[in-house]
Amino acid sequence: MDTLHDTLHATLRRYVDDGTVPGAVGLVARGDDVEVVAVGSVDTDGSAPMARDSLFRVASLTKPVTAAAVLMLVEEGTLALDAPVARWLPELAAPHVVRTPRSPVDDVVPAARPITVADLLSSRTGWGFPDDFSLPAVRALFEVQKDGRDLRDWPDPDTWLRLLAQVPLLHQPGDAWLYGTSSDLQGILVARASRRTLPDFLAERIFAPLGMTDTGFAASTRQPHRLTASYTRAPDGTLALADAQDGSWTHVPRFHSGGGGLVSTADDLLAFSRMLLAGGEGNGRRLLDPASVRRMTTDHLTPEQRAAATLFLEGEGWGHGGQVDVSTRAPWNVPGRYGWVGGTGTTAHLVPDTGTTTILLTQVAMDDPTPTPIMRSFWECTAAARP
Repeated sequence: MDTLHDTLHATLRRYVDDGTVPGAVGLVARGDDVEVVAVGSVDTDGSAPMARDSLFRVASLTKPVTAAAVLMLVEEGTLALDAPVARWLPELAAPHVVRTPRSPVDDVVPAARPITVADLLSSRTGWGFPDDFSLPAVRALFEVQKDGRDLRDWPDPDTWLRLLAQVPLLHQPGDAWLYGTSSDLQGILVARASRRTLPDFLAERIFAPLGMTDTGFAASTRQPHRLTASYTRAPDGTLALADAQDGSWTHVPRFHSGGGGLVSTADDLLAFSRMLLAGGEGNGRRLLDPASVRRMTTDHLTPEQRAAATLFLEGEGWGHGGQVDVSTRAPWNVPGRYGWVGGTGTTAHLVPDTGTTTILLTQVAMDDPTPTPIMRSFWECTAAARP
């Protein structure tokens, strides 16, 4: 993949040189053939070069990991897909739904049926973000479901769940795909059903078996020097520091976000992807049954649900914890391609038919749900290298 290495390096270097990002790590793997490019620096000061093992706040790349944890508990019988989540999350036993999406938050009707574990996995609980952020119920949700890229101000999970339960659903359970909230609910569900904290469960059941030694809810005491600084883009286009290398992500926050709380590296994310590509087996251990992996990587949405979620999904589908492509509208879109993007500037996808994994890690936050130019350029150059 020498040609790919050169193309990938030139692509990422262009965005470093024009100031879009301080640095980036790009990885493309097919079987045992792995190409990794690290360019630029860990911060805008150039204090250290970007490296293959640099640590990033991966934001929503957490979502597939959390979904896998839920399915582990389903396989062992602790959870059931058709079971109401109120058994473990009693705060959600009697949700109300706004009469219409544009109704005020006090114009509500009872939910027509309970919210199930399957609703959480497919992001069709009724809570979450649609294309229109101006709706009254969505504005109310924003008061609870704050920016998941910065968890410092979030309360503990029990308090957060009580606050969420006071917000009406935007749609009846199962009726619509909505972004974000369901994954954080999955994290709380895993913790309560397993009687472990989410960090402990993921560490013991996923990270340790797969050898993901650099993944967790904070950089460990031996890792801070590898944690990249994190930035947002100011209105004038300059980069504003959001969190330094020795900032808040060096300790575990009160809220263990199943939707966006992890720190990781390109190689650790590759280990998780390889487990999915192998039907649930990784590092000589079976973590999931092939049927559970198929559930994760199969689109569960109706055409109408996909059409109503163009801001986030751009017409594609959703499995469990990640997007599933159903079209070939762009060079990188292949039916069955599974993965997602992180709001901190990260992406990770796999293509089951070719056994390919692509991972891009940067430290500049997205301005909105639309994938950034560097993401699209990365996808385009890696798509050209597919067999």
